[in-house]
Amino acid sequence: MPLPAPKALSLDLDDTLWPIWPVIEQAELALHDFLSERCPRTAAMYPIPRMRELRDEIAGMHPHLAHDFTVQRKLSLAHALRAAGDDEVHVQGAFDTFYAARNRIAFYPDALAALDRLAARWPIAALTNGNADLDAIGIADRFVACITARGVGHAKPDAPIFRHTCEALGVTPGELLHVGDDPLLDVAGAARAGIRSCWINRRNEAWPDELPAPDLQFSTLAGLADWLDRCHPLREESA
Repeated sequence: MPLPAPKALSLDLDDTLWPIWPVIEQAELALHDFLSERCPRTAAMYPIPRMRELRDEIAGMHPHLAHDFTVQRKLSLAHALRAAGDDEVHVQGAFDTFYAARNRIAFYPDALAALDRLAARWPIAALTNGNADLDAIGIADRFVACITARGVGHAKPDAPIFRHTCEALGVTPGELLHVGDDPLLDVAGAARAGIRSCWINRRNEAWPDELPAPDLQFSTLAGLADWLDRCHPLREESA
């Protein structure tokens, strides 16, 4: 027997709608180019691999900011500029350069059409630990809400961010279907909040035995859209 039809969906972004690492790599390159032009001492002291290590170090030093990638990045830039003897006035410009490139994404081949199909039938909230800008990417109109770890103050898999999503959509946990790629952050997090989940397993990975299994699993977002259309088709209203 199929799962009951959801009343709303929540949807992870990074590695669900687009692969994130090519995006981060291009953003890191854009940042390094900015620093090479404006702050060459910082660029020389912090090439891309070292800047990546610094960001991880800063994150470890500030665990209370685990939900806020934007502040982590800005703190990393400020630290690097100070260490190299460059002016911290460049923090905002450097971050803006990084962030613009971070929002130049390439969707998975199935993702945008599947998103349109889902948005035509259900209210959808973006639910992300990341800091993607839906307006800059050009998909804000597909969502009725964008719930971010930075905005809520909690990151997946913590229950508060899932509860906040239910409130934003006006549904109970049992009426929501959460969709994402990460077994812990998306599936286990949703399960702990009493929410059904769909695992988008694009890399054909084995499920971690220690985590609660997803309610649904597909290799693409289109697979989910197909399943929902098949198991919960639209019903024409009576004349």
